[in-house]
Amino acid sequence: MRGVGDGLSMPFFMVLASMMGFGSLARDSGLSFGVSVVSTATVWGLPGQVAYAELFAVGAPVLAIMLASSMANLRFLPMSLSMLPLFQTEKKAWRLRYLLVALMSINTWALTLRHGPSMAPDQRLPYYLGLCGICLTGGLTGTALGYHLATSFPLYVTVSLIYLNPVYFVFLFSGVRHRNCILALMFGTVLGPLFHLISPEWGLPFCGVIAGSAGYWTDRRMKPTTGVPQ
Repeated sequence: MRGVGDGLSMPFFMVLASMMGFGSLARDSGLSFGVSVVSTATVWGLPGQVAYAELFAVGAPVLAIMLASSMANLRFLPMSLSMLPLFQTEKKAWRLRYLLVALMSINTWALTLRHGPSMAPDQRLPYYLGLCGICLTGGLTGTALGYHLATSFPLYVTVSLIYLNPVYFVFLFSGVRHRNCILALMFGTVLGPLFHLISPEWGLPFCGVIAGSAGYWTDRRMKPTTGVPQ
């Protein structure tokens, strides 16, 4: 129940609004309603879905669409590697690890990493599944609403909704106290836009690897600071 409660507190509404933006974009791109909803349920990664819709709209080959969507969602690889150890000690959860990764989103990953370590191992799976169920419901509902309401709002409004989820993610981690994480966020804030200008397709994963490594390396060489976790 805690996972459901955490999901309904804010993530549900952020995902709902963001996926309304995608639903509108999908309709404008010429995707059918069924394909739009199924893409949310199967791809379940907004950058990859946006790449899919935009490339479909310009008539790109299927192979190009698949590659672009996969590259856009490449961030799920390091996210999975950082989250799965939380479930490794619980046999049932570990058997379902591929399902857990398939259900993962930026919201469920962030909240699980934030609350999971303080939970008993047997409580993590119910928490995660409840949280994922709420977020996925919000995503499917938002896609359907956005698709049918696409003509009711100006384009700049519906497209802006897509950015609500990343903004929420920033606020979610704004309370982080570990110095290495703070340094990584600082490096990422500076390097992110630069890498995006250099390579929109690879900018995000490159920025994550370099900013995270720079934060870790810098933290290792700084003197311990009283009151700030290392």
